[in-house]
Amino acid sequence: MPVPKGSTIDPERTRAAILQAATTVLYERGLDGIGVAELCTRLGISKETLYRHFGTKDGLVEAMLRERSERVTQWLARVVEAAGHDPRDQLAAVFDALQQWYDDPVFRGCAMLNAAAQHHVEAVRAITARHLDRYLRLLTGIAERAGAAAPEVLGRQLLMLVEGATVVAAHHEVAGAGEHARQAALSLLSAASRG
Repeated sequence: MPVPKGSTIDPERTRAAILQAATTVLYERGLDGIGVAELCTRLGISKETLYRHFGTKDGLVEAMLRERSERVTQWLARVVEAAGHDPRDQLAAVFDALQQWYDDPVFRGCAMLNAAAQHHVEAVRAITARHLDRYLRLLTGIAERAGAAAPEVLGRQLLMLVEGATVVAAHHEVAGAGEHARQAALSLLSAASRG
């Protein structure tokens, strides 16, 4: 990334800019769909810059996945918070937000699951597992607030609906996958909360 004459290099800003640009490219092309030389060309950086900030392409991939997981889980937490105190509204808001994401023309599925499927290395699988655990905590929290008899079980069922809807939306051209999952999730929540 060229530095304008007279300005100083800020390593953190450079790293953040590389991460932002790489996220777009790697999500679009897939982790193994682009080599280091082409990736550097697309990012407008040298291989040396990539290696200085991330060590390897795998280091860049891992940093990108960690940053994306943080961003996505914070986004969904804000969605839940903005929905108010009613757990049904919170759960509906999660699936409404996901449907908006599915409708985005650049949607290519869950980056974490895509990465785990494409890149069978322990570090990527661990990042994906942590990401899913964060989703699970969010969904189990909704189940607890709803008074579900077994919130951990309901949280896992809701996680399966979230990830299943995401896979279907990405790979099966079903209109309204998020809406279908929303209806199923609200039915599960009602049934689990009748106690």
